[in-house]
This record gives sequence, C-alpha cells and structure tokens, in this order.
Amino acid sequence: MKRFTRRDFIKAALAASGGVLVSTPQAMTRPALPSEVTFQHGVASGDPLQDAVILWTRATPAKGGESVGPVKVTWELARDSQFTDVLRRGSANTDLARDYTIKIDVRGLEPGASYFYRFIGASEQSPVGRTRTLPEGGVEQVKLAVFSCSNYPAGYFNAYQLAAQSDDWDAVLHLGDYIYEYPVDGYATERSAEIGRALPEDNGGELLTLTDYRKRYALYRTDAGLQALHGAAPFIAVWDDHEICNDTWTGGAENHNEGEGDFFARRAAAVQAYYEWLPIRPPQGERNPQIYRSFRFGNLLDLHMLDTRVIGRDQQVDFAAYIGEDGALDGQPFAAALADPARSLLGQKQLAWLEKTLEKSDGHWQLLGQQVLMGRMHLPAEIMTNYATGGKENPTAELAALKAASLRGEPLSDAQRARLEQLVPYNLDAWDGYAVEREALYRRVAELNKNLVVVAGDTHNAWYSHLKDAGGRMVGLEFATPSVTSPGMESYLKLDDKSARELAQGMSLLIDDLQYCNLHQRGYMALTFSKEQVQAEWKFIDNIDSTEFTEAGSHKVVHSLA
Repeated sequence: MKRFTRRDFIKAALAASGGVLVSTPQAMTRPALPSEVTFQHGVASGDPLQDAVILWTRATPAKGGESVGPVKVTWELARDSQFTDVLRRGSANTDLARDYTIKIDVRGLEPGASYFYRFIGASEQSPVGRTRTLPEGGVEQVKLAVFSCSNYPAGYFNAYQLAAQSDDWDAVLHLGDYIYEYPVDGYATERSAEIGRALPEDNGGELLTLTDYRKRYALYRTDAGLQALHGAAPFIAVWDDHEICNDTWTGGAENHNEGEGDFFARRAAAVQAYYEWLPIRPPQGERNPQIYRSFRFGNLLDLHMLDTRVIGRDQQVDFAAYIGEDGALDGQPFAAALADPARSLLGQKQLAWLEKTLEKSDGHWQLLGQQVLMGRMHLPAEIMTNYATGGKENPTAELAALKAASLRGEPLSDAQRARLEQLVPYNLDAWDGYAVEREALYRRVAELNKNLVVVAGDTHNAWYSHLKDAGGRMVGLEFATPSVTSPGMESYLKLDDKSARELAQGMSLLIDDLQYCNLHQRGYMALTFSKEQVQAEWKFIDNIDSTEFTEAGSHKVVHSLA
C-alpha cells in the first residue's frame, strides 16, 4: 500500500475538519460497541482517487426518533464481498448536526482496485457496497455511466436500476438535478399520486430550509434503483440548479421569490444538505460552494467536473423580453445582450482554473463533466418567436422540409432562405446564452490541441453535437444524457412519440452542429474511452410508472481519432 506522507496527513486533517472521518493505513483497532441504528438509505461511495475513496451511509437511530443524540457504527472495507479478507475496520460517530450521515475518506488504497464495504450497528448491518479506486499508469479503457435529472414525483428511478445491472463501471458521473425542490403540486407531479410517488405531507412544501432539503434527500434515497447504483459503483457528482432552486445564478434564481427569505441562506442550506447526503470530498470544505475538481484515470482520461450554476453564472438573458408587440424578435438588442463580453457562466476564477488545469493535464482525453448544453443550438427565429408568444402552429416541420430541400440542392426563394437564415439560440440557460465565454474556452482548447469531450445533462433529452467555434473549426464533441424521470421536450410541446421522433429528425436537420437527438425517452448514457476512440451509448427504458421495466432500445455513436 502507498506510504502515508506528511502532505497526506495535512490533507486528511483539512478533510476531517469538514466532517469527514479519515482512515489511514494504520493497524486496525477494535471498534467501540455500535448503537441501535438502521440503514434504510443504503450505502454509497464516491470521489475515488488512485489511493482513496469516500464511503457513505446514514445511520438512522432505531429508537427515540431523530433526536436521540450521537450514535456510533462500525465500518469495514474488504477485498471480497464475504469479508473474509478485511483490510480496514473502524468506528464512526454521527448525530443530528450531520443529519446522522457518515462519510469516511479511506486512504492508502491500491490504484485500480475493487473493494467491498459495509456498516454495522448493534443489531443490524447495512447492505454491502462495491467500490473501486481510479487506475494509474497505462490504462486501456475507461467506462463511465452518466446521469442527470431524477425527479421523484415524475416516476421510479429505473434508469439507475438498469445501470446497476452492470459491474464494470469505473465510475458513475451524476451531472445534477439529483433532487428537485418543488412542492407537492409542483413540476412533473401530475401523476405522482396515481403511481405511488406523491411527496409525503411532512415533505410536501417547496424546499427552503436545511430541514426541508434533508428530508427531500432522505425521501429520494429510499428509491431502490438509486440505492442499487450507489451500492454498485463510486459516484462523481456535481449539482445543477434544482439542488437549490430552478435556474439558479450567482445572485438568485427563477424559483426564489418574494417571501421566501434570503436567497443566500437558502443556498447555504442546500449546499450543506448536498454535502451531507452525497459521497463527495468538498474541495474547500463543507461550507464552501466551490465544487469544481479534477480526477485522473491513468494516462487515458482526465475528468474535470465544473459548476455552471452557483459560483460564476450571470443572470440568464430572457428571450421573451426581446419580443415586440407585433410578435417579432427585436434582433439588434437581443444580439447585443448575448455578445456582452462581461457575461460569464463559469466565473473568472473557475475559468482560469480550468484553462490552467487543461494546460497541465496530459491525459489522452480531456472530459468536462458539467450541466448545460455547450453545443451551438441555433434554430430559425420563427420557431422561437412562435413558442415565446404561444403560437399554435409549430413551423418546425415546414422549416425542416425547406432545409432538406436546400441540402438536396433544390432552389429556394429569397423569402424561404430568409426563414432558414435568421437563427437564434433556443436555450439561453445553456452555453448559447454565454457565447463569448464559450468562444474563449474553445480558443484555448484549440491552442492546447486537446482531445476534448463534454458531457451535459439538464435538458432531459439525449443529444450528440460537434463542438465548433464561430469560424467552423471543430474543437470537440458533446454527449448529453437523457433524464432519469424528468419529462423532456415531448412533454413541453405536448407531442406523442411519433411527433417527437419527427421533431428530433427536424432539429437534426435545422441545427448544423447537432448530429443526433432523442426527445421522448428516459434513460442514461454509457461512455467508453480507449486511446483510439470514444463510444457513447444511450440506453432507454420503457417505463417509469412502476418498478417493472425493460430496456427499450439504445443508440450508439463511435468517434475515432484520425
């Protein structure tokens, strides 16, 4: 095992000050007698390094409710699932101040190794979890499962359950919207009572306080699919907006309204609950909202997890504010707003960190794990103004037919060409609303000559785009995962499956950089990296209304390096 150095000790001390118990490769000691607890929220592991991994559980007091004072459990790490070869054993304390959650940063492990772990109370033990450390040196392949947007009232988390059936994940990337903050009658709750996913009475309000957020995490972590995947592989997670509230930016959010108290107090409560309930090693401690960090998968892949929501984002541009009384887009001020060089998504500090990190990173692939679509998603302005003004006639199919005719070389009239050439970004909450900063990042990636892949969530649909700068130069690839349960574009536009498929084909025609999209199915995405290529495979499920489901098809893309 790796020698535990003075630098390791300092890092361990800093981690411990944030509420994480650090376990070093010292001799095992006899643990104190554990308390009467249950493990109804399962186990989890996360933030793996070459020599370390976070282990997590919640030790719910078995008697006396949630205010019985401190409790103690025993934990074990072994090479085998039967625990005949236990490598580490210890005790861990927790109490209400941490919502009875436990995180242990186990250090001094071997790189690229699989381990099993469990927690033990006085009369009950947790499920056995499986985890692994990151590889080092020469690596032939890295396989990642990618998830986003799991809304409890919208359905069962069967996509997690499907992924848990595989045992070869190096890690699971969760790109945010792990929970949703809405009340019992909020977003995507229409069928929640019918399918048995209604929010309980004591957790049915909008999340505002630390207690609110904690209860919502506790509810989500009762889902069998989520528990299964947490117990099967280590998570590397980052938040999106709904871990706090909808369309969060540095100074507020669309869903933080008058009468809901101080936004920053709400944000602090949300961040605290997130750090308590996720198996994460906070880069700057568990009170600091800085969450961006990097992971190295040997010489093959460097992963950089970003925050596009909390610490750097300027407020989103509102498309509707630029629609005139005649229903037409006032293009000049709209374009000027988007071209403002002061607008930022990452913030200067995070952008500088990312550029410096990319410069120093020597992995064969550079992977950005972040929330919102980076690829250019520009649609004819006619589609957007129709949507913004509540028009009933959707011109997408007609415009797609014109684009197809143009690609076949058929002549178009000046009026038809004008309809296709006036393009605007369809999603200003994504990188399209921060195009100047995106160009700066593209420019730096091109200068460094990196093999760039970007993954995104947020939209609830599957996407594959070529990342091109303003001059048309290819700088990378983007793969976006569908949601676990949250409804996608088919729901917003009230489309049946056939119409959603037709719209997907139309958008792939109308958006030059878009290579593929799926607008009507839930699921997840598998990414497999080798030195020669990256493969993305979207896996879809047929049902979220109950725990009975089957895989409902997949779509695979392979990109090989020249």
